[in-house]
Amino acid sequence: MVTTTPVRGVGSPATPPPPRKTILERTSAFSQRHRWTALLLWTVILVGVWGGASAVGDSYHDDFSLPGTETQQTLEVLEEHGSPQVGDSVEIVLRDEAGLAGADTQQRVTAMLDEVAKLPKVAQVQSPYTETAAVSKDGTIGYATVVLKGKTEDMEKADTQQILDTARKAQTDQLQVELGGDAARKIAEQESGAAEGTGMLAALVILAIMFGTIIAAGLPIITAVFAVGSTLGGIVIVSHVFTIASYTPYILILVGLGVGIDYALLIFARYRAELVKGASPEDASAKALDIAGRTVFFAGCTVIVALLGLVALGLGSLQGTAVALALTVLVTMLASLTLLPSLLAIFGKRFARQFTAKAQKRVAKGKSAEGGAAWRRWATGVQRRPLAGLLLAVVALGALAAPALDMRLGFADAGNDPAASTSRRAYDLLADGFGPGFNGSLVVVAEGDSQAGEALSAKLNSTPGIAAATPAFPANDQKAFTVIVFPTSAPQDAKTSDLVHELRDNVLPDLAKQHEATYLVGGATAAVVDYSDTVAKRMPVFIAIVVGLSLVLLVIVFRSILIPIKAALLNLLSIGSALGAMTLVFQKGMFGVEPGPIEAFLPIMIFAIVFGLSMDYEIFLVSRVREEWDRTKEPATAIREGVAHTGSVIVAAGLIMISVFGAFMLGGDRMLQQFGFGMAVAVFVDAIVIRLLIVPAAMQLMGRKAWWIPAGLDKALPKLNIEKHG
Repeated sequence: MVTTTPVRGVGSPATPPPPRKTILERTSAFSQRHRWTALLLWTVILVGVWGGASAVGDSYHDDFSLPGTETQQTLEVLEEHGSPQVGDSVEIVLRDEAGLAGADTQQRVTAMLDEVAKLPKVAQVQSPYTETAAVSKDGTIGYATVVLKGKTEDMEKADTQQILDTARKAQTDQLQVELGGDAARKIAEQESGAAEGTGMLAALVILAIMFGTIIAAGLPIITAVFAVGSTLGGIVIVSHVFTIASYTPYILILVGLGVGIDYALLIFARYRAELVKGASPEDASAKALDIAGRTVFFAGCTVIVALLGLVALGLGSLQGTAVALALTVLVTMLASLTLLPSLLAIFGKRFARQFTAKAQKRVAKGKSAEGGAAWRRWATGVQRRPLAGLLLAVVALGALAAPALDMRLGFADAGNDPAASTSRRAYDLLADGFGPGFNGSLVVVAEGDSQAGEALSAKLNSTPGIAAATPAFPANDQKAFTVIVFPTSAPQDAKTSDLVHELRDNVLPDLAKQHEATYLVGGATAAVVDYSDTVAKRMPVFIAIVVGLSLVLLVIVFRSILIPIKAALLNLLSIGSALGAMTLVFQKGMFGVEPGPIEAFLPIMIFAIVFGLSMDYEIFLVSRVREEWDRTKEPATAIREGVAHTGSVIVAAGLIMISVFGAFMLGGDRMLQQFGFGMAVAVFVDAIVIRLLIVPAAMQLMGRKAWWIPAGLDKALPKLNIEKHG
């Protein structure tokens, strides 16, 4: 048999090749075809990682060292010369209104201290009956110094509890016994499980209201749980190799749940919109991943780049925390782009029936199938008075951000612990008996001969701002001498920070000119000053780099000059508002909160995370406006339709973030309270005020200029469209 191949005629129109699918479309198709395999793979990863984590346990380590700082140099000198002051300790604080010198009290305390000295984690105990300076002038308050065998950060909570339980054996109705020091603060730490559960429950309720079905509401949460659970187990394992701070898991859960649910919601919302338009579940998933998935990808990459930028700052264990958070965002992004499509494929037909039926009911009532009528009216109202709305919102947020200019960085101490905790009671007793500066002593070292040490003690005792300074304690080799300095002010008082700078800048340099010695100021209180100064010094450079990279990305994505500039300025405004609110509440003591400094590393971490999340909402909203602009070339219509199609999703995503972050205000940990509050305020400002009020108003005022870009720059930039048009 002879076969012939038909030949296209000369005038026959050529059939165009089908458009090549994007990577995200192909990812969606693969996940849908292999839906059960994808789900099984994620399950195996989750179970396998946690199996390994359970086998090895965690090895978290809080490292606040700052190489190159004077505090670090002080520690190195003490270690080099074998100074006994290099070890960590806790204090057993005693109070007896009748006086500690009573025979019965002294016998009970001495017997108790002998028993404490035999505990496995205790190296030495110094009795208040052998150290006259360890008893207050009125004789009612004293302390025993318990030198630990290891560092404070290596002390398990159970070991510290054992010291407290042993010490409390001496307690009577007349004799009060408390345990002070950084290790004792671990006893007051509370678990955050209730906060996590509360945040997830609130997220489920919001999603159920939005989608009208529990199954649909559960998918974003399931996606987030798989991602966060896998990452958390991985962090437990790598904590044996890298320095991961003990607070990292809580922040990881906080950010992971918020971001994971947020990313999955953006994709799922677009998926629902495509189903309502009549697309098949397969096509709806592909379109959702190709459009909303790109938003998730670029926003996630921005967060990751910002977090990895923290590594370059060299801030001790914050580096490990930054890497852990970057990994969390990466895994949640991958879960949203692979696990979620497989879940959509499993429930696709059910969703198609449910969402289509609800859309038909809306149409029968004379409403739009896709909804958004209320947001369309809102956008129209903003467009009528864009300048008034813009100025009102910016002035209000500017006023909220203003207190951040007076922000004081530091670290919470036992003075911020719950009033009923033993560490707080010990802190208050020591302040009552020995003055507020006793809890924030400085370690001043003279590297030289004994004359240099004696001169140091004499000079410090005559320096304003110092309540007392001990004699110079020699190191083992007699080549370094240590003086313990007790300021007149409390550890968190700004006067204490000023004293550290005064000693380093003026007092000690003048003394060094008179003696051939090196003088250094260190200790825990000085370390806080160094850490805060380092963050304040490096933060402007970090902000400039992150903002600069984001501007370049947005210019490439949106082919515009004004929109990226507007986005960067508004992102900074939302972050400033969050920091201002944190200052008012936690530093100024608004709403009855215990006043104190803002945790030194939080502003820079909040900046990195919030800037990326702000990009998330910015890209999601403006990309839809750009889609309408390309279709109509009418600025007002594009803005109105963009808000109409994204308003409800942005509000729902914002409320979920606020619920997850705000739930951590319920815990007792001050650092997590500050972080959760700051993030919740930032998300509220960004999602509700900026994206749905300021952005539409600003773009209305820009008009067609919003999409202007120099022709030469447009040609030079690579093509990186957030949406696939045409």
